[in-house]
Amino acid sequence: QVQLVESGGGLVEAGGSLRLSCAGSGSLFSMNRMGWYRQAPGKQRELVALITNSGSTNYADSVKGRFTISRDNTRKMVYLQMDRLNAEDTGVYYCNCRTYVEKIDYWGHGTQVTVSS
Repeated sequence: QVQLVESGGGLVEAGGSLRLSCAGSGSLFSMNRMGWYRQAPGKQRELVALITNSGSTNYADSVKGRFTISRDNTRKMVYLQMDRLNAEDTGVYYCNCRTYVEKIDYWGHGTQVTVSS
């Protein structure tokens, strides 16, 4: 069982920055693929960024060059640095873990990000 707890959301003006954090658990944390997804009002949940156990990253086209995903396996943490935010970035951001062995997805409860234009 993996537990994920997000933090760091809030209200920010367009052009500003936020840093989201996700605290994970489990003895195999470093082996798991971690990611951030978001869901805007009235829309489906979408991928924002992924980071593999080797540190390779993948981003949605809409956030490339503005967002950076990183992980600290020692602390079992995943981060999402979000810069040059715009109103389209508004939504609930969810931390995701796909376990290395079972390939099971776990989700946090989400943290709200609101960007005012």
